Amino acid sequence: MRFKIILNTTGIALKYMSIIFLFPIVFALFYKEFTSIHPFFVTGIIAFLIGTLFCLNDADEKDIDSMNRTEALATVLLSWGGYAVICAIPFLFFNLSPINALFESVSGISTTGATILSDFSLYSKTFFMYRALMQWFGGMGIMVLFIAVLPKFAVAGRQIFFAEASNPTEEKITPRIRHTASWLWSIYILLTVIQIICYSALGLNFYDSLCLSFSTISAGGFSNYANGLIGQNSALIWVAGLFAFLAGMNFILTYKVLIKGKINELFKSEEFKTYFGIVFVITLLIAAVLYFEGNMPFNVALRDAFYETASTITSTGSTSSDYILWPQRAQIFLFILMFIGGSAISASGGIKVARWVYLFKFIKNELNKIVHPNMISPVKLDGRTVPPETGHQIIIFFMFFLAIFVISTVLVALIEQNTIIAITGSIATLSNTGPGFEASIGPVGNYNDLNFFTKLIFTFNMFVGRLEIIPFLAILNKDLWQIKR
Repeated sequence: MRFKIILNTTGIALKYMSIIFLFPIVFALFYKEFTSIHPFFVTGIIAFLIGTLFCLNDADEKDIDSMNRTEALATVLLSWGGYAVICAIPFLFFNLSPINALFESVSGISTTGATILSDFSLYSKTFFMYRALMQWFGGMGIMVLFIAVLPKFAVAGRQIFFAEASNPTEEKITPRIRHTASWLWSIYILLTVIQIICYSALGLNFYDSLCLSFSTISAGGFSNYANGLIGQNSALIWVAGLFAFLAGMNFILTYKVLIKGKINELFKSEEFKTYFGIVFVITLLIAAVLYFEGNMPFNVALRDAFYETASTITSTGSTSSDYILWPQRAQIFLFILMFIGGSAISASGGIKVARWVYLFKFIKNELNKIVHPNMISPVKLDGRTVPPETGHQIIIFFMFFLAIFVISTVLVALIEQNTIIAITGSIATLSNTGPGFEASIGPVGNYNDLNFFTKLIFTFNMFVGRLEIIPFLAILNKDLWQIKR
């Protein structure tokens, strides 16, 4: 592995990341919160200096163009790690402890939405705008953005793109990966603008519309209010649920439908049909439980069931109701959704529907081979054969996802002496959903009172979950660490 290429590419990314911190400075000036300027100005300078330091080697553009998949995985891992640490710096200026600052930072960029904040009145509008902005950049992927806008990544972009945006079929919008990245971000921005307009039309002021849109379309869930959407009017909750659902769709499919006008692609996509079917069925099941067992009015039960279903499966994690108070059957359905996730190439976290579709097809094939040993039947997704190596990666992904979940659950159970926090907190952070099913870490709770080591474990879960484990598996291979020139 050529470390000079990895450091150089990471340095380029970190230098351009420094521009992101101009946005909260502009908001601070607009809202006359001048004391909020300093944290972001200092952080921007630090990001630029670190990026410049990483670029002080003899790697040139030809070296970057020759980047292989292993080097791309290492670059994505190092870039996101650097981004997480740098994004934690402003929180230190707002009197958060180092572990809390890192937890909040990773939760933001991974679009998990778990928070350590308890008293929201202590913080400025710029502070909450920054949290929402972190999620928005993390939702589509910071490296995908750089592939779209930086000419230096025109060739190496393919390796970086598929290292960050995992997709079982490696489907693209156009043959050129840079154009694909550009279109993905264009659609992402378009949906964000439409959502802001919708919220404004429903009576929200511009600031709240912006923060809520950034948090929803990124499938993040951070809110500038302690209770999220609880208490908001029904129309706004329905709209928020719809955009959470859209955030969990495959953006390449969204491109085909919105830009190309190919609505029939929705009915061809196995992943979308499965995704839609899960949301539809679980919504009805939860609504029935809330209506018959929870004694909710049917319209409220259906609204909250739809929003919580869409929010949970897409890992948005914000809430329109305190589901800790729901009947247990309804909570079980939400818990199951945390293990599913949204679509590939979306803003959502979790295992992803495409992987589940592949797994069930793979199991079906293996069962058929017991009866027909000589049968040759490759697994296909949307008519495309999934290469054996990709299939192996999917199986390994499942194994390590469950392994990390089990290990973190056991460790947290030993630390916290609370099984519910251990189980639901582990899957909520690993799937990037956010709230758990214990009141202290639930929809109206926070992670602040947890043990230092529990916060470290959950921070690791969020980070690994956002990068979908594969980069971490790569660093376990000793061949990765062989230095090449």
